[in-house]
Formats: sequence, structure tokens, C-alpha cells
Amino acid sequence: MPVINSKKKKQGEDVAVQGTNDSSVVSKVSAAAQDYFRDDFLRHFVGKVSRRAPLINRGYYVRWKAVDHCVKRFLCATDACDRKQILSLGAGFDSLYFRLRSEGVLERVSVFEVDFPDVARRKSALIDSNHILKEALSDFKVLAGPVYVNSAQYKLLGLDVRNETEMEEVLSAAGLQWNSPTLILSEVVLTYMETCWSDAVISWAVRILPQAMFVMYEQIRPEDPFGAVMQNHFLKLNSKIHALCQYPDTAAQTERLLHKGWEKCVCLDMNQFYFGLLTEDERDRVEKLEPFDEFEEWHQKCSHYFILTASKGSLTSQAVLTLPTDTLVPLIKLDLERLPMAVQLIAEVPHVEAVGMASSLLEPGVVLLTGGCGRRGRNTAATLLIRDNTAWRYATVEPEGQKGVRMYHSMTSVPGWGAVILGGRTSPLNPIDDILRVTYVTDQFNSKNILVSMEKMMCTGTAPKPRWRHTATLLSHDDRNYLFVFGGRTEREPVLSDAHFLCLEDQHWTDVPLEGCIPEPRHSHSACAYRQGLVICGGLGRGGVPLGDVVLLKPTSTGYCWESLHVCPALVPRYSHSAHVIGENLVVVGGVWIQADGVPGVAVINMTTRVSVEVSLDTSFVPWPLMLHSFCSELLDSDGAEIVLIGGGGNCFSFGTHLNPKPVILDLRNMAHLDHSVKTPLET
Repeated sequence: MPVINSKKKKQGEDVAVQGTNDSSVVSKVSAAAQDYFRDDFLRHFVGKVSRRAPLINRGYYVRWKAVDHCVKRFLCATDACDRKQILSLGAGFDSLYFRLRSEGVLERVSVFEVDFPDVARRKSALIDSNHILKEALSDFKVLAGPVYVNSAQYKLLGLDVRNETEMEEVLSAAGLQWNSPTLILSEVVLTYMETCWSDAVISWAVRILPQAMFVMYEQIRPEDPFGAVMQNHFLKLNSKIHALCQYPDTAAQTERLLHKGWEKCVCLDMNQFYFGLLTEDERDRVEKLEPFDEFEEWHQKCSHYFILTASKGSLTSQAVLTLPTDTLVPLIKLDLERLPMAVQLIAEVPHVEAVGMASSLLEPGVVLLTGGCGRRGRNTAATLLIRDNTAWRYATVEPEGQKGVRMYHSMTSVPGWGAVILGGRTSPLNPIDDILRVTYVTDQFNSKNILVSMEKMMCTGTAPKPRWRHTATLLSHDDRNYLFVFGGRTEREPVLSDAHFLCLEDQHWTDVPLEGCIPEPRHSHSACAYRQGLVICGGLGRGGVPLGDVVLLKPTSTGYCWESLHVCPALVPRYSHSAHVIGENLVVVGGVWIQADGVPGVAVINMTTRVSVEVSLDTSFVPWPLMLHSFCSELLDSDGAEIVLIGGGGNCFSFGTHLNPKPVILDLRNMAHLDHSVKTPLET
């Protein structure tokens, strides 16, 4: 066991770590108050109940659910034992004992909680001053420490878990029986220690407890954009998270526990847990509790935390964490070293920070941005990005006519006509049903000034339901221009699969014959014009499951026909990306996936050979981190050499908001290399 460092720096870090308990319990109380889970005792450990954002509530729900799942499985597996124990390390103000007792599942179970003496002292005072908590304890005594609360089934100890000798002495005196089946619970505790200390605690537990199960919930994946924001958050709090640097993923954490002496270990990230071990009914219940539209942030949060069980002795045969063989969540390992090329991103000058915007290329070198939400709130003005030769400038304009706040809308360029804005929302309960025509003129006295106007279109026919996170693509049919609207979501329907045609000349919603199998419902997908039709890629489907399909809408003599495109190898499912057709290649940029390590870069799909390849991004020349979701993009030239990526980012759980500070250029001049670096399906 390492020697304890008693320097002032370590003491300051310990105090900062203790502060994470206070914010954590407030968030758990918020989730319980919104019925994410049932816990009537947590509120007794906070002075005031504060409502957190839906994203925070969901995050603490899945944490609570994962720990509860493991605890209940342990109690079930040891049901026949005369005595079993739960040893909670760094328990803080957790209400585990009180909740389990009220559920009637603590027969022949003793609960030992360990935390810093100051935390244990505060908790014992709260218990002693609350008659509901005291009534849950038999033979209740408040002591001066290191045992602060002593009762028949519950012991609260004030100890530093890094002190092995004191831990053994005090636990023995408090009645812990080393040979009894024991669950050791570590819920975001060990990672705050230097790794040598957390490794020592793991080794100590496996050495001293012959029948034991270790349950750990912590962070992983420090190197991607979300992980960078997460690490910086804890550094600012003076509570650095250590272990994830040496053990950055589920495979490394599994190997860690096995190397320290545990006989069996299973480690799942929280996407795997949520989709693999919770029933569809339970997920559906949770997803209906609050209005929610932060899917990207939710899946990223879950990909950066894990739940782990390690076992020894008689408990090794017990399956606590398992995954069905047909689940979508086993991670795909992408061999980034063997990818055929890296795409460089080159930072440009303009400063645009927002998510949920829409963009349109008004003319070569002129990009219009509308809507979205930035650091100053919702945007009512429009932004023009203008490229003069190799330099960029931008201007904020107040459009004439109709305007207003909206997010996740579509803006479709119509050459010679302007652009069309459709849908969007002001909140997940308030979709926008108007359609705006955007026109622009160049100031005759100053060619650098562009005047933008937005007017409401008065459309006839049967309009689609107001929606957001949809696509609207320009198509030509029978010598008329149509806006093809597909997918999205409404305040009541989480995904849509309906298709609608708006004739722009008549401003009339028109029925155009559609044949073939309708694609799965989805939102946050991409749709690009391709060969007088279009190609749809990915999106978030039913139950919040990302899709990896590629679907064509092909013209026929009477209308259009749906056709699925079989891509080899299959595309990793993703959503919140952008896509462009360049020649015969569909270039898919960024997005969010939950089945692979890292973050999506660029996928290139040859529409003729139907071969796909995943390409990594070289971000050496841009501000880091770069988050490519909830962003927009535009193809800058006809030869497909450059794509401008604008905006993007979002809330990184409770770690703060990150918005990409500047647009960047995706340089695709080397993309032709891909056509020669991959084999066709017939050649493989």
C-alpha cells in the first residue's frame, strides 16, 4: 500500500472531492422528484430540492439504475446465505440503506458506509436530527468516530479508504465479517484518488475478502471532445479524475480488475447498459417523463461512464451484468491506424458559436445562417459568411419581414429563387408551423452589403405536421421544383416517416406517387439530392436507436420509388451529422454514434460500387475540442474540394457547455485516393 501523502495539496484535493458529494445528492434528489426512480429518503439529506435540467435528471437516473441493478442482483444471488454485507466506499449522502430497508430486501444484510470523517460527521448529524431516518435504525447510536453511526444493520464510518490498516481495524470492530459474501460499492470514488491509490484499494479488497463482488461506476474516454470538457471541469474543481488516463475505456478497466486478482469482470458503458439491460417499457417510461431534445448530449454522457462488476469466489458464477446477443450496443473497434487518409480541418477567421442553426449557400462563397442558440440565447438575427478570394468575413443582419427564434429547422437553397425555411421549434413543446421564403439582394451602392428578406409563404393543400430535426430537399419533377420533406419529430411523436411534396411554383402541398418500402421513422438524419432523386443516410430511429442505413429515392415515370442501398462494409449507425454528394461519393461528416470508440470523422460511400470507408480527421490546425454534431455544413465549390463546417457543440452533461468557436474548412482534395484504396464487394 502506498504511503499517505499528508501535504497541504492533498488535503485541498480531498476537500474538493468531498464537495462533489453535495452537488451529486442534489441532482439525485431532482431526478427522484421527477419520478425517474423511487427514493423517499434522499430529500432528507439536502436543505432544498432544486430541479435540474432533463439531461441531468436522465444522467443521474441511469447512474442510479445501474447501481441499483447490481445491488439487487447481488442480494438475489446471495439470498440463501445466512449473512451478507454491503461495503460502500465514499458513500457520501447516499440513502442506499434507508431505501433498501423500506423495500424489505435487507433481511440478513449489514450495510457499512465509509467516507471522510467530515462527511461522515455531517451525515450522522443529519440522521440524528431527522425522525424519519432515525426510525429506520434499530439500536441507534451516534458516536464521536471513527464509527459515527452504529445500529444493528447500518454502520457509518469516518475513514480514509487509502489507509489499509485503519480500514481493517475499524471495519472489524464495527462487525464486518471478512468471510461473508460482500458487495463493495464504489460510485465515482476511486477515480478521484491518484491511480496508485485506487489500484491499491482494488487489490486490498480482493485480497482480504474471499467471497466478494466489486461494483464500480466511473468515467472513461478522456481524449475525445466530450472527454476533454469533462476533464477540464474536474480540474477547475480541484478534483482531478485520475484513473481514466491510465484506464481509458471498458477494455482497460476490465483488464485492470483481472490483473489485480479478481476472477471475473464485466464492464459496460452506460449506452450498453441502457439499451441492453433495461426493458423497452422502462426506457419508454423514462423518455416520457420530461420534454427532451438533447439526444446528442445524452448519448455522449452515457458513452463516457461505465458500470463494472468484478467477482471472486462463490460469486464468480453469478451473472450480474450481461448483454443479449442481439443487442445493438457491443462496441465496434475501428482500426484508425489503417484508415486510408486523414482529412485536415483548417481554421478560418469568422467567429460563430451556436447549435441548431440552419444554413444555405445563397451563391458561391455566400452562406446564410439562421436560428440556433448560442451563448447569448436564441438567435433572431441572420448571419452571412462571405468568402472574398481566400479571406472570410461575416456580417450579422436583421432580416426584413418575418423573423423569430427557432432551432433544428431546415433552410433549403433554391437557385434563382432564394431559400425556404421550414419548421423548427422554440422548445420541445412548441414546434413552428410557418414556412418562410428567403430572398436577398446586393446593395447597389456597396457590393459588400447583402440585404436579406423573409416573407411567410401562404401554402395551400394538406400541410404536414409541424416538426423539427427533419430534412427538406429540393427536387425537380415534371419541370417543377418541389421541396421534399421527410422525417423529423413533433411534440407528441418521437420519430416520423411521412413524406411530403411542396410545389414551390404553386406554393401547394401536392401528392406525388411514392412506391417501395418506406424507410424507418427517424430524425436528425441527412438527405442530399442525387441523380434527380435523393439519398437519405442514418438518423435517430425508434427508441432512440441510431440508424446506419442508406436509402435512395429514385425517380420513376410517374413519381418516385424508395430503394435501400446495401453498403459494404455496413455504415456505423450515426445521427446529427451532415452529408453531401460529390460526384458519385456520398460524404458523411461528423455526427454521434454509440457503437464505436472515439467520435465519427468522415464516412465516404461510393454510390456506384457501394463501398464505404471511415476516414479519420486531422484536427491539428483548429481550436480543440471540435464537436461535430448539431452543426451545419455547405459545399463551397462544384468540384467538391472544400466543405465549410459551422457551429456545433452542446451541453456536456453537468460539465459545462462547449460551442465550436469558429467555422472550419474540411479539405477533401485528397478524397480521390479513397477510390483506389478500397476494394469493391466483388474484389473482397
